[in-house]
Amino acid sequence: MTKEVFEKYIATRIWAKNYDEGVPPEVQIKPEPLFSYLDRQAAERGSATAYVYFGNKISFKTVGDHSDRVAAALKEWGLGKGDVVALYLPNTPAFPIIYYGALKIGAVVSPMNPMYTPREVAYQAKDAGARVIFVADVLYKNVEEADKMHKFDRVVVVEVAEYMPAFIKPLAKRRLKPPKIPYGGRIVSYKSLLSHKATSYRAAVDPREDLAALMYTGGTTGVPKGAEITHGNISSNLQQLKPLYEVVKRRRGEQQLVMMGVLPWYHIYGQVTVMHYGIFDGATVVVVPRPDIEQIMKLIQKYKAHVLHGVPTLYNMIINHPKARQYKLSSLAFCISGAAPLPVEVAKKFEQLTGAVLREGYGLTETAVVTHVNPLYGKAKAGSIGLPIPSTYAAVADPDKPILLPPGQVGEIVISGPQVFKGYHNRPEENAQAFFECCGLRWFRTGDMGYMDEEGYFYIVDRKKDMIKYKGYSVFSREIEEVLYQHPCVKEAAVIGVPHPEAGEIPKAFIVLREECKGKVTPEDIIKWTEDKLAHYKRPRAVEFRDELPKSAVGKILKRELRAEELRKLQESAAKA
Repeated sequence: MTKEVFEKYIATRIWAKNYDEGVPPEVQIKPEPLFSYLDRQAAERGSATAYVYFGNKISFKTVGDHSDRVAAALKEWGLGKGDVVALYLPNTPAFPIIYYGALKIGAVVSPMNPMYTPREVAYQAKDAGARVIFVADVLYKNVEEADKMHKFDRVVVVEVAEYMPAFIKPLAKRRLKPPKIPYGGRIVSYKSLLSHKATSYRAAVDPREDLAALMYTGGTTGVPKGAEITHGNISSNLQQLKPLYEVVKRRRGEQQLVMMGVLPWYHIYGQVTVMHYGIFDGATVVVVPRPDIEQIMKLIQKYKAHVLHGVPTLYNMIINHPKARQYKLSSLAFCISGAAPLPVEVAKKFEQLTGAVLREGYGLTETAVVTHVNPLYGKAKAGSIGLPIPSTYAAVADPDKPILLPPGQVGEIVISGPQVFKGYHNRPEENAQAFFECCGLRWFRTGDMGYMDEEGYFYIVDRKKDMIKYKGYSVFSREIEEVLYQHPCVKEAAVIGVPHPEAGEIPKAFIVLREECKGKVTPEDIIKWTEDKLAHYKRPRAVEFRDELPKSAVGKILKRELRAEELRKLQESAAKA
């Protein structure tokens, strides 16, 4: 790309002319420590409802006070700036309370997927250097096993029923059946932390440099690694998103928003757009610990929710639910879909059902989180991930060279902006591959191949990184392959994503068995063997045995040939149908 073309399409933000009215191309960003937002809400709007959990309303004052007590306990245990605290919890009010309590003493939070196995918990904890883990009571046994592989200083057990109304707690415990917890020594209850005297201590935090979170992702390759997210990264993204929310408020005449907390908070998408944004903007969040479509619709109707963030699967399940038209969902003002391509028909039917706008957006863990979104009320283009948000530069680059490409040309989507993460934790070689300098800016390579049209709308056409999108989850084939190679009968293994009408893609493993195992092991045996080693969404959904796998001249397994074979099968099947 020539300097002239860059200046026309990038430096002048050609996309800004298509923004909704009132959305500026540049936001005057003031990065702040994240805990300052909670302190502000607790002081200025303390009695306002921060969270609704099974009907129980928790105020900002309570959230602030309880996080101060958690901070006091962590500080008493000797934790401080830079120490890592792991969260292994579903969505509950305790999640943000603990998160912000850790931030107040300068600690770094590393959330974990509640579906992780003990092996996965131990891997992340060890790589992150987590000293303390907060775990839901129903998941305690997994941490008990993980603790044998990575010894924690403290294990804090959080009852999922905590913060539920008193009359629901006994029912919840009977239904969830948490194991008996051996409290004592290193094993303590979350409830006991709340008896600590609240501290007013706040660590001295440089938002641009100091980490708020270590978010684990596959990055540009397949092995999970920690993305170093600063306070400033998240703070900036919240301020970049605010003009979009303000458009909705003005259009609906709302002072404060009610948001649905459906997306999991261990994931950067739900964490930033809902959990952090709710505290930043003083919104009420209806907490949903486990997605249940009818329950979600009931809660939208009951609390007159304005905002719903989700993945395409969620919206598809709502429009296809037999009781969808029995609920009043007209309070919804806007909904955003991310993590996977949004089918045009799904968006159309959802908008017809609810009257809300449903727009596709885009972001990554490494960009904490949003970089693109389609205009809410302006020109939205089907199939596009939308326009770069305010104060964000986006471009398309040569996948192998530090060169930006002109509009219409396919390359790797790259991002530059204050929300772009610091780098991968202890991965200097991958950081060198992930970033490059061009035209006076530092660009992050997303790993997604796409193009920008003449109006500044971006489109994704393929993925550079070897990643599978299963029901909105990011599944990395290399991690599955490493587990498969541990099986005594597996000689070679390759995993690819195969298109699936409901899941988006499913992980399929192609395996060459050792000679002594042929005829003695079935595909079902392999799948079952992975059950205690991989979270359920990572497990291969199909296994095919081969005598050999396609390879290049240097012996590299050619996954593109396997993908081509599967696509041909699907096309032939469709033609016969």
